[in-house]
Formats: sequence, C-alpha cells, structure tokens
Amino acid sequence: MSRSRPTLSLLTLALLVMTRSTFAAESPQSLTPAQASAFAKLALKGVSKEYPNKPEHVLSGPEDTRSPQALHPAFYGCYDWHSSVHGHWMLARLVKRFPELPEAREIRAVLDAHLTVEALKVEADYFNRKESRSFERPYGWAWLLKLAEELHGWDDPDAKRWSANLKPLSDLIAARYLDFFPKQTYPIRTGVHPNTAFGLAFAHDYATAFGDAKLKALVEDRARFYYAKDRDVPAAWEPGGNDFFSASLMEAELMQRVLPADEFRTWFAGFLPGAARSEPKSLFEPATVTDRLDPQLVHLDGLNLSRAWGMNRISRAFPEGDPVLVALKASADRHAEAGLAHVASGDYAGEHWLASFAVYLSTTR
Repeated sequence: MSRSRPTLSLLTLALLVMTRSTFAAESPQSLTPAQASAFAKLALKGVSKEYPNKPEHVLSGPEDTRSPQALHPAFYGCYDWHSSVHGHWMLARLVKRFPELPEAREIRAVLDAHLTVEALKVEADYFNRKESRSFERPYGWAWLLKLAEELHGWDDPDAKRWSANLKPLSDLIAARYLDFFPKQTYPIRTGVHPNTAFGLAFAHDYATAFGDAKLKALVEDRARFYYAKDRDVPAAWEPGGNDFFSASLMEAELMQRVLPADEFRTWFAGFLPGAARSEPKSLFEPATVTDRLDPQLVHLDGLNLSRAWGMNRISRAFPEGDPVLVALKASADRHAEAGLAHVASGDYAGEHWLASFAVYLSTTR
C-alpha cells in the first residue's frame, strides 16, 4: 500500500492548500508573496531544529562525540548540514526578494543568531580538521558558495554584516575547490550529493559574482575535461530510485554555463539527440513518488524540481521556436507542477529541504 499521504499537521495542511491554490492561479514556476511566506515558514521550522539529525561526522576519538549544535553552531538544523545551509540561503533570498514578508523580522533574527563571527569560525575550524577534508564535498560546498553569492552585493546593513562574517568560510571553501578538483580525474555522475557537475555549476555562479577569475577558470577547465566529449548520454536509465538530480541534465546545465551558445547547441545535439522529440520519455516526464515518509524515495520530489530548473537553464541557449526549446519548456512546466505540489508533504523527510529547491526553481527563470 502507498504511504505517500502522511497525516498532516494544521500548519502543513495550511501550507499545502496555499501552495496548490497559489500555483493554480499562476504560472507553475512563478513565486508570489503568499508562496514565499509558505516556504519561509517551512524553513523557519527547520533551521533551528536540532533533532532529528544525520551528521556526516568522522570521530577521531571520544572527545569528538558532541551534539550537532556544538559541532555546527551556525548550521545545525534541518536534519543535516547541507540542508541547513541551503535553508539559510532560501531565507536570505526570500527576504531579499520580498522585504515586506510577514516572516521578515523572524528571518532576520535567525540569520543574525546563526551567521555570527563566532559561530562561523567554529564552522571553518571544523573544515580544517584532518578528518573533515572531504566533508560535504561538493554538495554542501556548493550551497555554502550560493549563500555567500546571495549575500554578496545586497545593499542591506544586515546582509553586509552576514556577508562579512561568512567570508572566511566561503574563502576556505573556494580554496578547497582549487585544491581538490585538479586531483579528481573522473567526474562523479550520480543523482545525489556527490554529483560533480552540480558542485561545479554553483561554484561557477559564485566565481562570476565575485570576479574570482582563478576559480572560474578552474571550473571551466574541469567541465570541458570531464564532459566535452560526452555523447549519447544514457538518460533512459534515469531516474534512479533515490535521485534528486538528473545526472544528464545537471551535466548539460553546467555546460550551458561554460560553453558559448553555438558551441553548446552543437554539444547538446550529440549529448541528448532525442531532446527535440522529448526523448527519452523517462527524462521528460515527472518521476513518480510512492512514499513521502521515506527519506530516500521523497528525493524524487526534489528531482522533479531540479529537472525543471535544469531544463530552464539549458533552454537559454536555444532561440524561440526551436523544437528543443519547446520540448524543454513544456517538460519543465510539467516537472515544476509535479514537484511544487508536494513541498509541504506533512513529513520532515521532505519538508526539511524541498522548499529550498522550490525557491531556487521559482526565482531563477
């Protein structure tokens, strides 16, 4: 029997009704103030919630047995470190886009409490442990840089303070990219956290925003090294049972950033030759989620959201009326509608992170 309909709390039920009614009246990929408020409530419920928690923590001795908040005073909530980071990114983006949001005061208070000099120094010190060299590589790294990018250049006194406080940690993460990726000979093509293309894509955004020529050059070099010769991607094998990324679309999304439009279109025609015909069908139709209480199966709701943003990004390279553009746009809307309907599912397995994917999708068109 399917368990995709958990018992809903009153808050979640209200959020779910708001989500569906809001998107029924709008484009499936738009973001209204009412929707922003609903997503903010989900994030605020999670970023200061220490348990349940899934730490990716290597203990070097009994002294390392510490609580999540002691290990990560800035990013201890939302079940795991990376979800906490992109929860903070989402809150920053929402209050930046909607400064009159009813939750704005609470959002600013949370960011003030977590993005302090002291808390972020502990976070940076954690990365400098010998046992933490690969901690959150590259998924958490990428979202940390996305948070730094969001705060950068925001003409707001609070944001300027948070950005300055975050800088030592974001500098450290940028340096980790420069140190590690020249040593990674082969890309990781998974549909979950270790995906190389995702990690490089967000790093490219950060490098562009900050004018970091060295990091940008590294990303572009590694993208071409890993992916330039790829042809006939086996996208019919997707999705995997716990994917929240499409390995093929994430790769193409990165290459759209890196290659000039003409070169990208040529590359994409060899990479996914059936795209204009919406093939393979398994890539162009939303994934089915059978159990939203299961923390792995609910990843597929995130896959629908990330496929939509990936198709949107890829479509930028194609002129109006191009059959590839038409197929991508139609599929992106189907995926967005399927994913956005289940951000507020009633269970923490999905609710601690899906709103971040929804906001990224809805604010990057």
